Amino acid sequence: MKTSEHMKNRLRKDKPMETISIRMPQDVIEDLKSLAPMLGFSGYQPLLKAYVGQGLRKDLAKLGNTQINRIVESLRRHGIDAQIIAEAVAEAQASAS
Repeated sequence: MKTSEHMKNRLRKDKPMETISIRMPQDVIEDLKSLAPMLGFSGYQPLLKAYVGQGLRKDLAKLGNTQINRIVESLRRHGIDAQIIAEAVAEAQASAS
C-alpha cells in the first residue's frame, strides 16, 4: 500500500525527472500538437504527460480498490461484523486523504 510519504513525494514540484524516448505514430503526435493549445497546454509533451498521469492514477485507484475489496471479503469470511468492516474502511480512507 502507498504511504502518505509516498503521496507527498508524488505532489512535490521539484521531483527528479528522467528523459525517455517513445515511438508513436506521426498522426498521433500531430493530433497532440493541435489539441494541446486548445486545452491550455504549452505543447504536446505536457499534454502527453497529463494523459499518462491520468491513466496511471485511474489504474492505481482501481487496483488499490481491488485490494481493499479482497481484504473486506476475507474479513467477512472470517466472521467480522459488516459494520466493523465499514467503519474500518471509512477510517482508513479518511486517514489516506
